[in-house]
Amino acid sequence: MPRALLLGIALLLCIAASSHAQWTLYKIGGRDYVPLENVANFYGLGHCVQVGNDTTMELGARSLKGSLNSVEFYINRLKFNLSYPIVSYNGTPVMSRMDLTKVLEPVLRPQKIKNAEKIDTVVLDPGHGGHDNGATSLYGNEKSFTLDVANRARMLLMQAGYKVVMTRNNDTFIPLGERVQIANQYPNALFISIHFNSGGNGTGLETYTLAPRGVPSMMADGPRISDLDPCAGNINDPANIALATATHASLVVRSRMYDRGIKRARFVVIRDITIPGVLIEGGFLSNDNDARLIATPGYRQQMASSILQAVQNYRRAVGTQMGETVARNNTDGPRVETNTPMLRGAAPNLNEAQPTVVTNATNAGAN
Repeated sequence: MPRALLLGIALLLCIAASSHAQWTLYKIGGRDYVPLENVANFYGLGHCVQVGNDTTMELGARSLKGSLNSVEFYINRLKFNLSYPIVSYNGTPVMSRMDLTKVLEPVLRPQKIKNAEKIDTVVLDPGHGGHDNGATSLYGNEKSFTLDVANRARMLLMQAGYKVVMTRNNDTFIPLGERVQIANQYPNALFISIHFNSGGNGTGLETYTLAPRGVPSMMADGPRISDLDPCAGNINDPANIALATATHASLVVRSRMYDRGIKRARFVVIRDITIPGVLIEGGFLSNDNDARLIATPGYRQQMASSILQAVQNYRRAVGTQMGETVARNNTDGPRVETNTPMLRGAAPNLNEAQPTVVTNATNAGAN
């Protein structure tokens, strides 16, 4: 099957969950984990196939793949960076309950995200501006490229019937807090911040969405006390990752860029907004091959088309018409009944308890 087709349907493949799935919960290093075999059974992907450190769950075009001691995880061949690595318990590969609830569930069953389909506005946020050039290259600077992509996306989105708001529409410096204020004026909206990367020999595309409460930012050196602080954007955790999936899949499908994956961070513009949002990095201006491609109008038009496609795919994926079969099979998520305090004490409405797992397992150690 063509790579573009596999990735293009990454968000739209809604999986019918089994209402008879059994779950086991392990406590490893203070966190809750579930076997990948349970995951495969619940989402109707059959049995796990293990080859070395790799575990694959596959049925037709739908697939999940992860490796022991790695955060890299592939859903329909689209790369995600989990909050915690896949580990082994008594020879059984397990994934964190946080990643089950905050990545797999909203990505595989986006139609169950409440109120996510009520979108009529897109807020485009071209990064940098004014005295802040952002990343630079021999072919131009980030602030100019991001504004050009945003203007191109604006035209496409308006033609498709969306209201479009720009956090800046010229070479002006807009503070991050002001960008957040602009976005928060529009309740039925999506927020897409447009950037280009820089650093070392890096290459490729990456999409950022807000880290769930208690999860370290992938841009930090390690866990911090501040990871436990509630962020305004966490109320939209399921919608955030669904939007990130639609956006990243569209970008990867349409470009020749390397897939660096979907990542978690606490950038101000995605941390403090109250609508679903993502921040995209459309390539490295510090990499000559990437920079030359970014400098071409054709590539920037391609990015703009990807943004339109992402918005449309997101809306279709979260729409109720996509989830009628799933809803009949299993009204609730995989229920995890547990007396472990791992997810307690969080801010309300974060959907921390879905999926839930029935268990009497005690503390366990990873192999």
